[in-house]
Amino acid sequence: MKLLIHVLAVSNGMAHATSINRQKVVRQFNPVRHASSNPTPMQVGNGNFAFGADITGLQTFQPFNTLSSWGWHNFSLPTTPGQSSVNDFTGLDWWTHERLVNYNQPNPAQPLISNWLIQNPQRLNLGRVGLWFDPKLGITESNMFNATQILDLYSGVITSQFTVLGSEVKIQTSVDPYSDTVAILINSDLLKMRGLGVFFDYPYSDLNKFNAPFVGPFNKTDLHTTTLQQTKSRAQITHNIDTVIYYTTIKWSGDSTISNPKDGSHRYTLHPGKTDGSELTITTNFSPSRFSLTQRTELASAHEIFSKSRKWWSEYWESGAFLDLTTAKNANATELQRRVILSQYLLAINDAGRDPPQESGLANNGWYGKFHLEMILWHLAQWGRWGKWSLFNRAVPGVYTRFLETSVQRAKRQGYEGARWGKMSDPTGRSAPGEINSLLIWQQPHPFYFAEMEYRAFPTKETLRKWDNILTKSAEFMVSFAWWNASTGVYDLGPPMYPVSENTKPNNTINPTFELAYWRFGLNIATYWKSRQNLPTPANWTHVLNNLAPLPIDSATDTYPVYESIPNMWIDPNTFYDHPAMSGIFGLLPPTLGFNLTVSKNTATRIAEKWNFKNLFGWDFPMLAMNAVRLQDAETAVKYLLDPNWEFDDVGMPIGGPRVPTPYFPSSGGLLLAAAMMAGGWDGSEGPHFPADWVVNAEGFEPSM
Repeated sequence: MKLLIHVLAVSNGMAHATSINRQKVVRQFNPVRHASSNPTPMQVGNGNFAFGADITGLQTFQPFNTLSSWGWHNFSLPTTPGQSSVNDFTGLDWWTHERLVNYNQPNPAQPLISNWLIQNPQRLNLGRVGLWFDPKLGITESNMFNATQILDLYSGVITSQFTVLGSEVKIQTSVDPYSDTVAILINSDLLKMRGLGVFFDYPYSDLNKFNAPFVGPFNKTDLHTTTLQQTKSRAQITHNIDTVIYYTTIKWSGDSTISNPKDGSHRYTLHPGKTDGSELTITTNFSPSRFSLTQRTELASAHEIFSKSRKWWSEYWESGAFLDLTTAKNANATELQRRVILSQYLLAINDAGRDPPQESGLANNGWYGKFHLEMILWHLAQWGRWGKWSLFNRAVPGVYTRFLETSVQRAKRQGYEGARWGKMSDPTGRSAPGEINSLLIWQQPHPFYFAEMEYRAFPTKETLRKWDNILTKSAEFMVSFAWWNASTGVYDLGPPMYPVSENTKPNNTINPTFELAYWRFGLNIATYWKSRQNLPTPANWTHVLNNLAPLPIDSATDTYPVYESIPNMWIDPNTFYDHPAMSGIFGLLPPTLGFNLTVSKNTATRIAEKWNFKNLFGWDFPMLAMNAVRLQDAETAVKYLLDPNWEFDDVGMPIGGPRVPTPYFPSSGGLLLAAAMMAGGWDGSEGPHFPADWVVNAEGFEPSM
């Protein structure tokens, strides 16, 4: 195999001298546009805040979104008696192993409070910032000529240039790495002719489950209020939207002033002063806290933010692991490299916040902007695999610590021990009602995956300590949830439950293949965690681990089915329609007790032959790729990562497909997980696993589990 490998020690997010010219590789894939893309913006951001831009570098013609970790809104509770309080919600009882268990599911007798809990809170679009032209001129994007927009990935700066009204315009846009602040630099003679300005507009919230690509209506102006305070070169707009208040603090160069809306809207306009020249700098900060307009040092200048952005992004690219496929001279290698580089950029903007990201990150709203706890593995595990531990630790284990109390309460209400992690969650840890939401279980072992990844990188007492309580409570639930089947002498998982695929009948679903393997993996790590601390492992943990039901095998095909005794596996199209999670037991996961390599190979072959790939979710393809590479088939792994049903657009946004909105960032996180496995290998098969004729440069990767 023609591979050139550089080994680089990786530490906690700090930059190191590297042998690959990373800047050169990264900048080869700077996205270029010549017109706006309606589905997806170009983005700048910092993980907790993101600004989506159209071809102007702002939000002039396309109302792309400005989203944050903190900006959430609740509509008023229903007023119907018995449905006017969160505490009125009762959920539904299901028979579960000869007892009634209450599940967090919509109650047909309580439709109003059920729907309120599903739809609230929603993530807010904080505002729109765009270029102002004299409305009498009717300027649209079609009036722009010679438009070129370049995103410099290495500095986090968008540069947009075009000609309009006979004058050239150049705009640079970036975001402060450490605050929710957009920096804008505009150069044009239209400024000194007072033919160009900047507007700030504010939408209301809405109850749409999916808001792709735009979030919030701008025409419901009577339902919310805005007010303006202004001093020389500074202004603050206060937005009151029901019970939510937040502030936009604006700082600019020169003698410009901001005018109030004149048409019943919430659109404010900054007009250049009579003595202003052809350059205008603006910083726009969004915050739940009020900035003082008299404290002149509180808000950084645009030039300071551009400098901080260049420094942060340079350190980001030069730290951790890196993969260079640019010398492979192969079209597939080039496309894979493009996807990897652009995914690394976009995930630093959308998947690197205090909270786990929603499926569409900070680009638009899916599922009302809430995040799904079963998906955070696909979003966040890649940070550890690429050595970006400072970004990994922004969200984990913190989110589990914050959600521990509500998860313990959830388990206790259902008669279980430990902590039962929710699914579709808001930042408080409240999980939205739903049948799938309440019966899905494959998110439960995630903490063990995260913790073991971190311990392999940092095998210290501190790592053991900070994860110990989370893992203990997780294991207690997993042990309590497993049901002793006296007739078979094993512990069963389910029913009722939904497996990864979410398309089975919950009362018939028992011992799904992936969940059994993942339960074993998690409980095995739980015992290691105690022994590493010289603590005893509870006897019931060991008993469940040693007596879990075996992995089911479809006897007709000698393959792993979706779940034990599923009817007509590989015959009924519904059995090979959704997530092929069986592949994850030897790919995403290392082999667990009872795993059979021959059966896994047979399953991989059957999936390739039978599965309905047109309806797969994005992370299915990297899951299949990791399975293929563990089976020593790098060619098939690449084939999955470049499958025509799995697309990334010109700026690297992962296309959602027929069932989820665009962008769908679990695709990006899954891609980076698979690429890291191919670059670093795994325990017992260390090193790169790429097609034999590829020339690969990789540095900083450690083997996977």
